[in-house]
Amino acid sequence: MTRASDHVKWCIKKANKEIVECKKLGKRDKHRGLLKVITDPEKIKKHLEKAEHDFKATKKFSEMGFSDWSINAGFYTIYQCFLAIALKFGYESGNQECTVSLIEWLNEEGKINIDKKYIQLLKHEELKDIDKTNIIDMREDYTYGVNTSVDNKKTIDELIQTCKEIIDITKEIVLR
Repeated sequence: MTRASDHVKWCIKKANKEIVECKKLGKRDKHRGLLKVITDPEKIKKHLEKAEHDFKATKKFSEMGFSDWSINAGFYTIYQCFLAIALKFGYESGNQECTVSLIEWLNEEGKINIDKKYIQLLKHEELKDIDKTNIIDMREDYTYGVNTSVDNKKTIDELIQTCKEIIDITKEIVLR
């Protein structure tokens, strides 16, 4: 078993336990894990539309001089793509780390074919190359920090290119 497969199993157990607890308390079903669900093509389409919406925002924020917000919109572009893929394979996620583990596991199992570099973008791990950062770190820095723009235009250009690529890859996966 890999770390991703172990984490996916843990996320499923966590979600199921939380749903049972909500029912006991008479609350609406809410979880912070992974639930097995029936694949919903309409909702998959909506996640993809949201990813494309967030992608437009990534570009527009940069054009308007709000490149710090481009980082957030880029992050959510990628995340919405991952949610679409998750749903294609019958999973609803309520947790970012569970979503990333699911995508990693689906890739390991050969159910999807996605370059690991896209998965690494959303993982909470220390990267070996000190000059590189992932979108999680950038999002946290620009959301909770005081910088109002990204100094290096190349960073935004690369993010925009990455978002375009992951949307195209997601379309190939979810529309086949």
